[in-house]
Amino acid sequence: MIIGTINDGIVIDHIPAGRAMELYRYLHLDKLDCEVAIIKNAPSNKLGKKDIIKINDKIDVNLEILGFIDPKITVNIIRNGEKADKLHPTLPQRITNVIKCKNPRCITSIEQELPHVFVLTDEEKGIYRCLYCDTKAK
Repeated sequence: MIIGTINDGIVIDHIPAGRAMELYRYLHLDKLDCEVAIIKNAPSNKLGKKDIIKINDKIDVNLEILGFIDPKITVNIIRNGEKADKLHPTLPQRITNVIKCKNPRCITSIEQELPHVFVLTDEEKGIYRCLYCDTKAK
């Protein structure tokens, strides 16, 4: 398999196998006008299998979303064909409009314009709860 090299862009690595498309949607990569490569089930010494996303353009990546999906994801910044920086997202304390509250009695179900805000309540287990009704996120 041949995937072109990146001169200036981003490589999102160590994505848990099978979750690249979810990240693709969360990061709105379909709206980009550049090359985006998704590699699924690549071999990994650490994970067994992993997904990788290569973006052949300089963009701002939402590290909160990446940290929410899996804080072990790495983001490699590529400049002039060389790895210039490596970022490690962390679990965000709050996430807004990434997941939606499933509680039909939550205020966000009635007031459609309210943002869906979830707060990290258990850092060890990665548990988030709705700011408004305290429903646990799935």
